[in-house]
Amino acid sequence: MDRTFLFVGALAGFVGVALGAFGAHGLRNRLSPEMLAVFETGVRYQMFHALAILSTAIALARIDGWAVRAAGWSFAAGIVLFSGSLYLLALTGVRSLGAVTPLGGLAFLAGWALLAYGAVVGGLVR
Repeated sequence: MDRTFLFVGALAGFVGVALGAFGAHGLRNRLSPEMLAVFETGVRYQMFHALAILSTAIALARIDGWAVRAAGWSFAAGIVLFSGSLYLLALTGVRSLGAVTPLGGLAFLAGWALLAYGAVVGGLVR
């Protein structure tokens, strides 16, 4: 198992749970329902992709290829860009931050494509 991705995935999960609790308890009366939903979307995608990074760590025990490693970093970049931009949008109201969100979505998509490619090239899929 890859220790770097185990650490990054665990850290992303920890921060996701903390931000989820902060959103549910600290922001409920401070944000509009629309902005609270934006914040919650960021948390949801962060948690999904924290699990994806942990899956990458597990996959690297069987496949040590560039594509699987790139997938893990793509998931991490997606969390920063996608979820991070949604957090900032919800907390600041600066709508121009929404322009960054699709870049994070593309990083997530690239991560999934790279993980699938790594599975095929690594021999896990026949």
